[in-house]
Amino acid sequence: MTSLAEQIEPITPETVLKTVFGYDQFRGLQKQVIDHVMAGGSCCTLMPTGAGKSLCYQIPALCRRGVGIVVSPLIALMQDQVSALQELGIRAAMLNSSLDYQTMQNTLRAVENNELDLLYIAPERLMTDQILSLLQHIDIALFAIDEAHCVSQWGHDFRPEYRALSHLRQQFPHIPFLAVTATADAPTRKDIMAQLDLPEIFVAGFDRPNIGYNVAVKDTPKKQLLEFLQGRERGESGIIYCLSRRKTEETAEWLQEKGYNALPYHAGISNDIRSKNQNKFIKEEGVIIVATIAFGMGINKPDVRFVVHLDLPANIEAYYQETGRAGRDGMPSTAFMLYGLQDVALRRQMIVGSDAPDEQKRIEHHKLGALLGYCEAATCRRQILLQYFGDTEQTCGNCDTCQSRPDTIEGSIPAQKILSCVLRTGQMFGGKHIVDVLLGADTPQIEKHGHDQLSTFGIGKDHDRKAWDSFIRQLVAANFIFVDLEAHGGLKLTPDGAQFLRERGAFNLRLPRPSRESKGMRGEAGKLPNPTLTSAADQSLFEALKALRLSIASEKNLPPYVIFHDKTLLDMVLRRPLYLDSMAQIPGVGQSKLEKYAPAFLQVIQDAG
Repeated sequence: MTSLAEQIEPITPETVLKTVFGYDQFRGLQKQVIDHVMAGGSCCTLMPTGAGKSLCYQIPALCRRGVGIVVSPLIALMQDQVSALQELGIRAAMLNSSLDYQTMQNTLRAVENNELDLLYIAPERLMTDQILSLLQHIDIALFAIDEAHCVSQWGHDFRPEYRALSHLRQQFPHIPFLAVTATADAPTRKDIMAQLDLPEIFVAGFDRPNIGYNVAVKDTPKKQLLEFLQGRERGESGIIYCLSRRKTEETAEWLQEKGYNALPYHAGISNDIRSKNQNKFIKEEGVIIVATIAFGMGINKPDVRFVVHLDLPANIEAYYQETGRAGRDGMPSTAFMLYGLQDVALRRQMIVGSDAPDEQKRIEHHKLGALLGYCEAATCRRQILLQYFGDTEQTCGNCDTCQSRPDTIEGSIPAQKILSCVLRTGQMFGGKHIVDVLLGADTPQIEKHGHDQLSTFGIGKDHDRKAWDSFIRQLVAANFIFVDLEAHGGLKLTPDGAQFLRERGAFNLRLPRPSRESKGMRGEAGKLPNPTLTSAADQSLFEALKALRLSIASEKNLPPYVIFHDKTLLDMVLRRPLYLDSMAQIPGVGQSKLEKYAPAFLQVIQDAG
């Protein structure tokens, strides 16, 4: 196969964008980043998922002399990217442990003979003496570090093998280095820049406006999940995250009984089954994966319509990245999370019990606290999420708090009542007992410990149990109290809580929603499937195009989105191209795909009339 430089004249970023990828113009900061790299510059680039980060290194790699070396952490991600690039007529290959000896040798020979445009490789393989020696004798267009937050020990997904990439930077100081990520707060960004000695950073923002954010208190999780799914279009692809392997398998089995095409995925399942389930999710329509966090980073599936967390994620960065797997194609999608007080306690315990240094633990506590503040928010969730990353946004109208703003009260007195009750009962009882005391309940536990004689007994009758449960969660989120799992879930005051009790400052509390609203099941935020298809004829044509795409993808053993994204099919429906020249104007239809697939899709459009 000849190089693109020999096929496109002149070979500029603009001509490659149009001829290869099928797009007329760059988005956001893409052009600035590409121009910077084309001029030989190095930089860190932060763009939200779905904003086109990959083009920032793929296009310069095609335009510059030599091969673009892309460092990628997961085999599945490499396979996905390489398959998509090959469909575009790009000479792409990968080097990883999944390859047999002969394929490995053929790929190395192609690198040596300058026969590749892009090479995807894992960091640990890249840093071997064999590969480093090979790189000294070939033309290199650039180095791209994908998922660059893995470089930083402050990032939520630090990988020690990524640290070694700093030596690569030192060995090839004159080759452009481009570190790209969608998930990095300010300390992580600073660390990436320092570790890789990058002089420039481009930050395009973190907003994913097509994702609607919903959070609900964990009540009856299975029922809440089922009602969420029943409120959506049948046949959507989605990811459901659970904390434990056992819960992953139980949830998948239960959803299967309810008629959903749900598959489990976690590190305890055999490699064969895990690979089979992941393959089904990528290549089939309407599959739901129920997974631990072992699933997701290597998935580039653009039409994931929802991400559900049945348990609290590790921190706000992990939550942002995991929810970001929804709606990569820019179509409306939903993030829905359930959480409870025990989730918070368990996450705190996991941090305390880890082998991380004290400074790392302090940061993880801070990040978890930011997530709890997000969960208990009375204001726009998107604003809170973006503010954490140093970004700004007006109220979004596309989260549950915007669509149904909860009521708030001046909560310093209720907060003092809770803190005082926790203190007077000895800081050894859980939330249920504390609420029983506040409500003046007649229970054996209260009688046994004489807590009906306390000054806090019965002082909380101005609110019901549901409100006090919510207030306790909000005090945990504010770091006034914590749940000590080693003391059987007993509530204890933090130094901040003790100070608040002494000084009695102002404090707002959110009132719980009425029962009908509080379950947050329907997930209306983000639930706008195919919003531009208003007629039955349009919907019918869209389904016919999807069926053709699936048929071609199955024949070629590729994911359907590698043929065309849903968004490209939607544009075909709305524009109704009838000839090759008009099909070439559809975004996402480059020269290679125009030649290979356009006639079949044009025939379906023509048959639809």
